[in-house]
Amino acid sequence: MTTMIIGGGVVGLSVAYGLLKQGQDVVVLDGADGDFRASRGNFGLVWVQGKGAGCVEYSLWSRRSAGLWASFAQELQDLTGFDLKLVQTGGFEYFTIAAELENQVAKLLALRNASNGDYTFEVLDNVALKKQIPEIGPKVLGATYCPEDGHVNPLFLLKALSSAVQKKGGVIHTGTKVIDVTSTDAGFMVVLENGKQLNGEKVVLSAGLGAIDLGPKLGFRAPIRPQQGQLMVTEKLPTFLYHPSGTLRQVNEGGIQIGASKAELGLHDVEDVLTIAGLARHAIDVFPHLAKAKMVRSWAALRIMSPDGLPIYQHSTTHPGATFITCHSGITLAAAHAELLPDWIMNNNAAPDLSVFNEGRFDV
Repeated sequence: MTTMIIGGGVVGLSVAYGLLKQGQDVVVLDGADGDFRASRGNFGLVWVQGKGAGCVEYSLWSRRSAGLWASFAQELQDLTGFDLKLVQTGGFEYFTIAAELENQVAKLLALRNASNGDYTFEVLDNVALKKQIPEIGPKVLGATYCPEDGHVNPLFLLKALSSAVQKKGGVIHTGTKVIDVTSTDAGFMVVLENGKQLNGEKVVLSAGLGAIDLGPKLGFRAPIRPQQGQLMVTEKLPTFLYHPSGTLRQVNEGGIQIGASKAELGLHDVEDVLTIAGLARHAIDVFPHLAKAKMVRSWAALRIMSPDGLPIYQHSTTHPGATFITCHSGITLAAAHAELLPDWIMNNNAAPDLSVFNEGRFDV
């Protein structure tokens, strides 16, 4: 049985790898380099802190994936030779405004209560924080810390997944834009922009923003939109930042990656000076010595957002064998998508209960 996966980013490749491990035949249809690609422009976090406020199931799903990440990364390294540079020793969120720190603590307390007390975090004031991170600036009033957080090199992850899929016998067609997908008596047929047609018994739609057009062809609403985020990275610096945050991390090469803004600008993925300047100001407020660091690159990328910001996992009710997967936390959820989601796609008894994430929640 062949499963065609439309979308060759981290989400699609993670699912492909998991299906291959379960003995399925997999063909991945990856778009062109010029397509909007969250997998090549993201912040590289394996992050659970604060996720799932208002939806504890999302918190539990993210934490479950984070808990699988160490073995997932080692497995990929053993198979492909790629060291993903995973560091999972906890992460901080820094606050320079008292009300924002208070809101964060309230959110984490609510998550702890919703998790029956099983949610570890710490709150540190500036004095306690400075003992752990001497470079912290005086404008930082405090921080929250979660030991489950971490980060990874997302480009290494993408390369490792691509290599792993092929080593497991999967086929990846690159530069292939899918323009149509239809049901057939034997399953599904996809039509490529170059006129080529491919057939398979199952289809997984994980095409990011491409699902907006393709989703309705398979009975999905695909209520997603782009959200722009801008990032920048400095020159290589001596190591001082051993824990990532949601806005600052020192990458394995030594640069400080700074981000990430949020803007509703449609398909506009070009950075602007005002936003980048704002990111730089925040970084300097947290770590004043970064004022002397040189910026070497900045970029903008598009997140894939559902109306409530949560993932969508949906089996088609009109096209049996078709599945729709989308999320804006493809890095964090990569381990779960490879290790747990294949059972759900194939409707195995071991499938996780993902019913809270189906499209029915958007019914009015």
